[in-house]
Amino acid sequence: MIFTVSTVRDTLANVQRFVAGNLAGGADHLVVFLDAADRPVRAFLEAHPHVTCVRTDKSWWLGGRPAKLNGRQRINANVVRLVLSTLPEAEWVFHIDGDEIVQLDREVLAALPADVEAVRLSPLEAVSRKHWDGEPTWFKRKLGKEELLMLCTLGVIARPHNRAYFHGHINGKSGMRPRLDRWLGLHDIVDAEQNLLESYSDDALRMLHYESFSGEEFVRKWTAMLEAGPDAGLRSARQPTARALRALVSKGLAEEQAAPYLMRIFERTTEDDFETLHGLGLLVHLDPRLGTHSPAPLPDGAREHIDALLARLGHEPKVHFHPSGKGEDRRALGRATQGLPVRPAPGQGSA
Repeated sequence: MIFTVSTVRDTLANVQRFVAGNLAGGADHLVVFLDAADRPVRAFLEAHPHVTCVRTDKSWWLGGRPAKLNGRQRINANVVRLVLSTLPEAEWVFHIDGDEIVQLDREVLAALPADVEAVRLSPLEAVSRKHWDGEPTWFKRKLGKEELLMLCTLGVIARPHNRAYFHGHINGKSGMRPRLDRWLGLHDIVDAEQNLLESYSDDALRMLHYESFSGEEFVRKWTAMLEAGPDAGLRSARQPTARALRALVSKGLAEEQAAPYLMRIFERTTEDDFETLHGLGLLVHLDPRLGTHSPAPLPDGAREHIDALLARLGHEPKVHFHPSGKGEDRRALGRATQGLPVRPAPGQGSA
């Protein structure tokens, strides 16, 4: 089975697209940590048979909630890594954001030798437009040097680099075989000393990134990011946008007063030249809702096993789940598994 883990703070419509797209794109089960309380979102996730929803309230963080979203994401992802290391059916786990959808060729993954421990998903970024009629279905791929130089000369981008072309990350995301001696980062897999693990890449292993795909989404997402904590984890190209938005928000303007200024920031920093990119044949047309994967259900007893471990690890100090060589995460897992039946490997019967 293929799992994903995410820390999410989003609208119901976006979460519904996230769940449907990832399941159609190759995932079997999604573990979602809610970074903010939202009853409709929580109700949808908790009712979905292919989702495990975790509420990260005060009882989860035990008074030690990291100020930065990146810190919360790493902790939550590695809690799930530990849980899945005890589930024989768990073949891969991918750490993705709530605005990302995996596109996995399952045959490519199944054919990888056992010594391939990590894979990287290359990014496709949704074109940023003021408004979409329906769901975004046009995506930017990473470009080569000549294509980037062409766009720069045409005045479409400021410099001939994919970091100027993409508004979000260009590194993609990684997945790993659940193991105790490897850690999930934001984009990479690392060992206990935080050395990067080599990742396998293939054109059939990709992810869709819905990074500020519309003016409305730009305002919603950046407002949520500013509320989620310090922006020190943002790459340098995004820092000016964050500071400008924070300065505007600090003015205390009414929503209708702030709207035109927010949209102007979107136009100057994020909106893509769709007509030029489309006319040059640089875009990829893709609708994740049309994916053909049918997610496998959790095997008998697996949901109860996952829920029990998540509940027990919820009582552990979350500092244990940052990448380190101290072994506190393994000791926490050892305490959490005491008294739980050992799950047998698939095909070996019950324990």
